[in-house]
Amino acid sequence: QVQLVESGGGLVQPGGSLRLSCAASVDIFSFNAMSWYRRAPGNSRIQVAAISRAGTTTYAASVKGRFTISRDSAENTVHLQMNSLKPEDTSVYYCNAQQILSLVDGTKNDFWGQGTQVTVSS
Repeated sequence: QVQLVESGGGLVQPGGSLRLSCAASVDIFSFNAMSWYRRAPGNSRIQVAAISRAGTTTYAASVKGRFTISRDSAENTVHLQMNSLKPEDTSVYYCNAQQILSLVDGTKNDFWGQGTQVTVSS
């Protein structure tokens, strides 16, 4: 069974940094991609960063240049380095892992961690 466990959240002042980690219970290369989402108004989730199996990274416009997603294959862990944090970055951050089961009909498995709170405040 796939489990994702996030850590590293907390309270930080504006301009500060935090590093989130997501430890997977299986080989992270069994996923097509791993991502970090954060909670948005209306309890939806928006993707802030993603890394594909091939290592391609993508970022939301709001965090580009400030956040960096990376992975440690030996530890089956994905990290999100967050620098120059702003109050609007305050949210619950979730780790996501996706497996594409069929390219024909788009069937996929999505796995989620429990979330970790990030609060940016003075």
